[in-house]
Amino acid sequence: MTQHAPVLIVLLPLTASLLCMLFSRISKFLGSWIVMASIAGAFANACIVLQRVLESGGKTWHYWMGGWEPPIGIEFALDPLNSILAVVVTFISLMVSLYSRPFVKDEDWLHVGGYYTLFGLLTVGISGMIITGDVFNLYVYLEIMSLSGYGLIALGGRKSMLAAFRYLLIGTIGASLYLLGVGYLYAMTGTLNMADLAARVVPHLNSPLFAIAVACFIIGFGIKMALFPLHGWQPDAYTFAHPGAAAFIAGCMSKAPAYALIRFVYYIFKVDNPVVQSALNVLGILGVAGILIGSIMAMAQYDFRRMLAYSSVAQIGYIAIGLAMGNMYGFIGAVLHAINHAFMKSSLFLVIGGIEYRFGEVNLYRLGGMNKKMTISTITVLLASLSMIGLPPTCGFFSKWYLMLGAYTGAQYFYIAVLVISSLLNAIYFFRIIEQMFIQREASLTEVHPHKGKLGLPLSMVIPILVGGIMILVLGFYSVDIVTDVVKLGLPEVFLR
Repeated sequence: MTQHAPVLIVLLPLTASLLCMLFSRISKFLGSWIVMASIAGAFANACIVLQRVLESGGKTWHYWMGGWEPPIGIEFALDPLNSILAVVVTFISLMVSLYSRPFVKDEDWLHVGGYYTLFGLLTVGISGMIITGDVFNLYVYLEIMSLSGYGLIALGGRKSMLAAFRYLLIGTIGASLYLLGVGYLYAMTGTLNMADLAARVVPHLNSPLFAIAVACFIIGFGIKMALFPLHGWQPDAYTFAHPGAAAFIAGCMSKAPAYALIRFVYYIFKVDNPVVQSALNVLGILGVAGILIGSIMAMAQYDFRRMLAYSSVAQIGYIAIGLAMGNMYGFIGAVLHAINHAFMKSSLFLVIGGIEYRFGEVNLYRLGGMNKKMTISTITVLLASLSMIGLPPTCGFFSKWYLMLGAYTGAQYFYIAVLVISSLLNAIYFFRIIEQMFIQREASLTEVHPHKGKLGLPLSMVIPILVGGIMILVLGFYSVDIVTDVVKLGLPEVFLR
C-alpha cells in the first residue's frame, strides 16, 4: 500500500468526509471519529512519503492517478518541500479535529456531521493544493478548500455569516483570477502538468500574455493568502470563524496558496526572468506594507482573535519578502516561516478558543491571572508569543534569522530594518498579552463551561494546546539542521547552478 501513499493523503479524508453525514445519522459521533481516523491515516501516509523522498536523496516522487501518464493524466509530485508541508498540515489538522470535539458535543447529529464533513474537506483541499502536480487539479483543490472554509467560518455564529459571505465574494475573485491565469498558460503551452509546463513556457517568458498570467497568479494567490492590501476578508473571517476550526483555518489555510505561489514563481516560471523579477519587486513592496500596517493594526485591537488576525497579515508579509529577495537564504526563510507560523498561530488560536470555551471571553484586558486558571494554555501563549517576536530558542527566531541573511546577502538592507521594526512592534502587543495573563490581578470571569481540575479544559483540548507549545520549541531546536536540511534538498534549480 505504500506505493499509493501520495493519493491516500487526500483520498482517505475525502472518502470519510463524504460518508460522515451517513454515519453521523446512525450515531452522532461515529462520523466524526471516522473523519479523525482518516486524517490520522493521511498524516501517516504523509510521513511515509516524506521518509521515502528523503531516503531517495530528495528525488521527486511522481505518482500518476489511475496509471495515466502525464501530461494527459493527473499527477501528484512530492519533493522534500511539499512533503514536509503535507506532514505539517495533516498533523495540525489531526490535533485540531481532536480539539474541536467539546465545541460540538452538545449539538445534534446534523451539526456534528456537517462540521466534521467540512473539516475533512478543508484538510483535503489544503493537502491537495500542496501535493498536486497539475495546475487545473490545483484549482479543484483550491475550490474544495475555499468552499469548506466558507462553511466553517459561517458556523461561528451570527456575525460569522457576514464574514463568510465577504470571504466568498472576494475569494471567488481570487479563484477566478487563478483560473484565468491557467487558461492563458494553457493557450501558450497546451499543457496543464507543472513539470511539462515548466519546459514549454520558456519560449513565452517575455510575451505580454505571460506577464498577464503572472499578474493573475500574484493577485489570485495574494487574495487567498491574505497579502496586504488584498486581506480585507481575513480579520473578520479569523475573528468570527467557528472556534473549534479557527486554529486550522488561521494556521494552515493561507499556507497552501503561499506554497502554490512559491511553486509557480520558483519552479515553473523560474525566478531569473524580467517579468517574474518585476512581480517579485511588487511582492516585496506589498510584503513590507503588510508587515508594518498589520503590526500597527494588531496593536490597536482589544479582541484577542482580531489581534491575531492582523498579526497574520504581518506574518504573511514575512513570507512575501522572503520570496521577493530572490536568493537561497530568503527562500529558506520564507519556507521556514510558513512552517513555523502554522504552529505558532494554530497554538495561539487553540488557546483563545479554550479561553472562549471556558469563560466566553476574548477581551485581552479581561485575561488577568489566567496563568493560575489555565497554566498549560498560558505557557503555550508565552512560547508562541516569544516565537512570534523572534526570540531564541523558539522557531520564529530561526526563520527571521534566515530572512535577515537573505536581505544581507542580497544587499537589501531595507528589509533588515523592516524586520527589526516589526519584531519591536510584535514585542509591544505580545508582551501586552503576557502582562495580562501573568502579572495583572485576576479578572472576575464567569465560567460558561466550568471545569474542575488543574488542566482547566477537557483533555481533548489540553493535548493539542500542549503539543502546539512543545512543537514551537522542537522546531526551534531543529530548525537549524533537520528542518533546514529538508528544505535545502528541495531548493529550486536556480539556486543549485
